[in-house]
Amino acid sequence: MTPVQIIIAYYFFAVTISTILLSLPFTQKPGVHVPFLDTLFIAASSVSVTGLATIDVGDSYSTAGIWVLMGIFQLGGLGVMMLSTFFYLILRRKIGLKQRQLIMTDTNQYTMSGMVRMLREILLLIFGIEIIGAVILGLYFIPFYPTVGEAMFQGIYNSVSLVTNAGVDITGTSLMPFVNDYFVQFIAILLIVAGGIGFPVLLETRRFLFEKNTLYPFRFSLFVKVTTLTYLVLLIGGGLLIWGMEFNHFFKSASLDEGFFNSMFLSATSRSAGLQTIDSGALTIPTLLVVSFLMFIGASPSSVGGGIRTTTFAVTILFLYSVIRGRNHIYIFGRELHQEDVRKSLAVIIFASILCLTSIIILAQTENATLIEIIFEVFSAFGTCGLSLGLTPNLSVAGKIIIIILMFIGRVGIMYSMLSLRKKSEPKNAIRLPKEKIITG
Repeated sequence: MTPVQIIIAYYFFAVTISTILLSLPFTQKPGVHVPFLDTLFIAASSVSVTGLATIDVGDSYSTAGIWVLMGIFQLGGLGVMMLSTFFYLILRRKIGLKQRQLIMTDTNQYTMSGMVRMLREILLLIFGIEIIGAVILGLYFIPFYPTVGEAMFQGIYNSVSLVTNAGVDITGTSLMPFVNDYFVQFIAILLIVAGGIGFPVLLETRRFLFEKNTLYPFRFSLFVKVTTLTYLVLLIGGGLLIWGMEFNHFFKSASLDEGFFNSMFLSATSRSAGLQTIDSGALTIPTLLVVSFLMFIGASPSSVGGGIRTTTFAVTILFLYSVIRGRNHIYIFGRELHQEDVRKSLAVIIFASILCLTSIIILAQTENATLIEIIFEVFSAFGTCGLSLGLTPNLSVAGKIIIIILMFIGRVGIMYSMLSLRKKSEPKNAIRLPKEKIITG
């Protein structure tokens, strides 16, 4: 098996183990029986950190079950290989070459140099952010819950759910009670961005702030520059677009600050988070299509999110711009992009579009729902977002299976899904055939 095939096999194994754990009696509330397909759906949704649920999670699973779900969020968000290496480090076991190669594949890195050190930094950063978020939200939630313990539990759960972009709702109302609480929304956006903007961005930002070297000036990598710019443009631009489109509709009777903050939160949560402060079903169809497009793009590579990823979208836009300008090469931030990266980006866009379009056509035949509900559901599953217009609990057996496949592919990644079909030793073509042009466009 190739490293990519091994990683995918590990994720299959993670879904299997999660399904078994969520089927155990202690994880479910007394008198509650969750059917196998629904348990599999929740397990796949949790491992892929999507957030879609065919059942009411809060009414079905016990406190122990919620803690198990949080563990699955960590497994799916940080990656199977990253967490397995974390336990290797705790047990002080040697990490071999094969393990390092799998870590490199799972974290989308190009070299094995400094892999374990990088992994240790990522884990410390993410766990640190989750702890800080849990303390802030837990203390803030105290007036809203009957006991301090319940408030802190909600703070921990929401922090883990937001950083891992899981979005599984256990209250039945998501963050809707805080529709006018901009402090909670602001903290939630920061936690979503921390998990979705990409681990390399967090690492290089930390080094820029705390590890400055006077002899060698710090320079951000091209990946971090492109990723950060694209993520922020989509976040802010998407929020302003949603606000403008709903200004005379959903936000017609709302104040300017309420419309602005909730639009920004919806743009942030559509990256891959899934929690919501407003009812998505009350939005107009054009706005829902914009949100679907944002979910299709998803989060950044080497993050907890899914979708085609922000850099894929950026490279595709740069490619279109170069074609329009008649250029043979793509330049950005004083660097030229590799043609291989351009080819991969175009392949991901095409494959993802065909996958989502095929899923929409099939669900239109199997489900009793409107077209916009199906489109929204498909892009939410593929982008591992978790937003829904209410279709998820009413999915047929075929519909649940399709959504499970979309969530899995969205988390593993389109490129890895395609590479998993490649043979381990693909023969190189020694003979080049004659070239001939065809009419296009």
